[in-house]
Amino acid sequence: MSIHYNIPANIKDYEKPQREYEEDVALLEQEDEVYKIVLWNDDVNTFDYVIEALIEICGHTLEQAEQCTMLVHYKGKCTVKTGSLEKLKPMHEKLLSRSLTSEIV
Repeated sequence: MSIHYNIPANIKDYEKPQREYEEDVALLEQEDEVYKIVLWNDDVNTFDYVIEALIEICGHTLEQAEQCTMLVHYKGKCTVKTGSLEKLKPMHEKLLSRSLTSEIV
């Protein structure tokens, strides 16, 4: 007795190692994007100074920089950028060099 299964043609896609590799790479890329720069409030820097730094360093629009600055002021902190550690580390260092308090989490 032989048993025949009706297996759709596209089911073979799941057996291809290339697909598994691409899924693994996609997962690694997603995991790589979970880092964020958090900017903390201080009593030293002016609104304009922080806004200018966010525009120059993080590539914010004026509106984004203003909103983040307000959140930092009223909430104590704000996530100002997300991305890979490789991308965020230079931005974080530039923020620190401008005497802004930030961390990568």
